[in-house]
Amino acid sequence: MVNTPRNRTGRTARTAGWASAGVAVALAGAFVVLAWPGPGSDATAEAADPDGDALVAGSVCEAQRLKARAADDPQLQIEIPAEFNGLWPSLEACESHDAAWDEDAPGPMQPIPFSHKHHAGQFQIDCQYCHSGTDRSRAAGVPSVEVCMGCHAQFPPQYDELEGIRILRQHWDEKRPIEWEQIHRLPEYVKFRHNRHVAAGVTCQKCHGPVEKLDKLYLVPDTQWWPWALPTAKLEMGWCIMCHRENDQQASQDCLMCHY
Repeated sequence: MVNTPRNRTGRTARTAGWASAGVAVALAGAFVVLAWPGPGSDATAEAADPDGDALVAGSVCEAQRLKARAADDPQLQIEIPAEFNGLWPSLEACESHDAAWDEDAPGPMQPIPFSHKHHAGQFQIDCQYCHSGTDRSRAAGVPSVEVCMGCHAQFPPQYDELEGIRILRQHWDEKRPIEWEQIHRLPEYVKFRHNRHVAAGVTCQKCHGPVEKLDKLYLVPDTQWWPWALPTAKLEMGWCIMCHRENDQQASQDCLMCHY
C-alpha cells in the first residue's frame, strides 16, 4: 500500500482510538479495584452514603471492628452509638465466634461456635480443664454445660450479643446437653485409651492437631510414609503403629493391645 497522507491520517485516527479505549479500560479497572471492599470489611457497618459520612456501627462487634480499622487508619470516620460503645464482647471474641461458624472452613458445623483458638490459645485454658479425667479415663469425653457456665455465668450480659452464648444459656436453662458433632472417631473394634497416652507424654496435638490455633476443629491431615513408599493417613492402623515404633518402642505392637 502506498503511504499517502490519507492513509497516514487513517492510521493515526485508529491508533488514537485504540489508545483512548485502552485508557478507558484501565481507568475502569482501577475504579473497580478501589471500590471493591477489602478483606475483613463489614458490609453492614460500611453502609456510609456517597457524601463521605462516617461509618456507623450496628452492633458491639461491628463497633469493635470499626475501632480496630480506625486505629490503623486515623482518617477513617466512624460513629459508635452509645448502646454499642462497650468493651464486651471483645474484638477477639467476635472474630473467633464468626470463624468457628465459617461454613467454608473445613470441619463440621457445631451447634455452638466454640473456638479452641480463643479458649486454649488466647486464654491458655488447659485441655483437661474442659476434658477432665482424660489422664485417668479411657475416653476423653466432652465438658458438661455446667463446666461451660462455670465461666460464662460470670461474664457481663453484653456477651449475649453473640449467638453462641445465647444458645449456651438456652441449653443451661432447659437443662439440655450440647450435642456436639464428633470429629475424631475410631472403629468400635479399636480400643484407644487416652489415659495411657497422656501418661506416656503424648500431646493432644499429636492426634488432634494444633487445636490452640484453630477456631473451627477438623481432622487435620497427617500422612506418614512407610519405608517402602506406602502412605498411611492419620487414625489409620499404620499411622498408629508408626507412632509406636518411633517412640522407642514404648508401646507394644501386639494386636491385642488395641483389639480386645
